[in-house]
Amino acid sequence: MAQTVLLTLGRLPKGLEVARSLAAAGCRVLVADPHGQHLCVPSNAVHKSFRTPAPSRSAEAYLDRLVDIVETERVDLIVPVSEEILFVSQLKGRLPPGAAVFSDRFETLLNLHHKGHFCELARTHGLPVPHSVVASDPDAVSLAEASDFVIKPVLGCSGDGLSYHRRGDPIPERNRKSDLLVQQKIEGTLVSAMAVARDGATLGTSIYKGTLFSGTVATSFERIVGMETLSTLINNFIHRLDFTGFISFDVIVDQDDRPWFIECNPRLTSAVHFFDPEDLAAAILETPPLAKIGFRPQARFQEGHTTLMEAYGKIFQPREFWRRLGLLRHSRDVLWSSRDPLPFLLMTPMSWRVLGDALFNGLSIGKAVTKDITWVNGQHSLPQQTRTSVNHELSHGT
Repeated sequence: MAQTVLLTLGRLPKGLEVARSLAAAGCRVLVADPHGQHLCVPSNAVHKSFRTPAPSRSAEAYLDRLVDIVETERVDLIVPVSEEILFVSQLKGRLPPGAAVFSDRFETLLNLHHKGHFCELARTHGLPVPHSVVASDPDAVSLAEASDFVIKPVLGCSGDGLSYHRRGDPIPERNRKSDLLVQQKIEGTLVSAMAVARDGATLGTSIYKGTLFSGTVATSFERIVGMETLSTLINNFIHRLDFTGFISFDVIVDQDDRPWFIECNPRLTSAVHFFDPEDLAAAILETPPLAKIGFRPQARFQEGHTTLMEAYGKIFQPREFWRRLGLLRHSRDVLWSSRDPLPFLLMTPMSWRVLGDALFNGLSIGKAVTKDITWVNGQHSLPQQTRTSVNHELSHGT
């Protein structure tokens, strides 16, 4: 019998990628999203879509709605897609027998998501990380006097609240808070990596770099091969954590080719587009058990609509304008599929809530996409028992 799989976000291309992979493997794919209209709604890979409350407004209502969907539709597997994973991971223990979540435990995810706790955890498990302290710590002043530095929210995402500072710059009084991190700025090349893991075994690692950005979010990207040192560090870290699910890292490679791990996102990223769809589905479903995920032949992908917008933003800078248009010619679009064309063709109306916030409310695309699903906005709406656990985790880490 075909498995029924519930994806917990449908507005992002990476969610559509997973939906198509699972549908091709014979799954009955359902999608839940606080937005009534999203990219996955018109996809022929999706059997049915459901609207949920926004987890950042009411985590309890959101989780209750997901449980209702799981029970009514007899869901076998729940697959988180983006920032909502910190809520979805708490379904464990609330689901009917036979239903599972493809993710690690909530406490592990929270410590990976928290930028300060991740640095401590990474250092403990052998990953090189820049000097990093919370802004309220007196050592933050010494760090700022010794090197260029970055200030960012410890629970931020999509580059929201990120600021760069020169060595010797004072830390603004408004930024001397325990929910902000001061981190040494490493000079080098930014690369990203995403791994799929099960029980501490890495099934596949995709490493890539952005070739065009909207804010801090890459809209055009290409896969990098041959970074064996980075892959080995990631594999060892996953093994020591006994991790299950998707896990991603932002890494700066310095002039000596040494990788520095600056933060972790325990979720899917755009790296998923490089994986072979059949292998990706097998890794998620574990039917049959898979030794390693292969890659698609294409090395360059793009979110074409956003890349086109970014290109026209440079129309009065001809060299950069034509470079960006060149990316459109040489990169495969992440939405387009001749077998499933409607998500590409209907992208604008299906994404209007996100695009409207970006165009008319001054939000970055990254912020507009995630504002209703981020943990930083939702932690205080959790039940008392969970809230107590959260406060302990954020105070002590693991």
